Amino acid sequence: MHHLKVTGMSCGHCVSAIEKAVKALDSQAEVSADVATGEVTVKSETEFAAISDAIREAGYENQAINA
Repeated sequence: MHHLKVTGMSCGHCVSAIEKAVKALDSQAEVSADVATGEVTVKSETEFAAISDAIREAGYENQAINA
């Protein structure tokens, strides 16, 4: 499971774009996002770096949250 702090995520469209980017890597991934806190949780076997890069390519800067 990966926890990220995402910058610039402000609406449902943003969440959809992030979910689409992650699911392009892993169609079985579970993505949950909290727009208010800017936090995204991804349940996937895909490496963190690949998920982070995909979200960045979708237009959202992000960093890992150490849980």
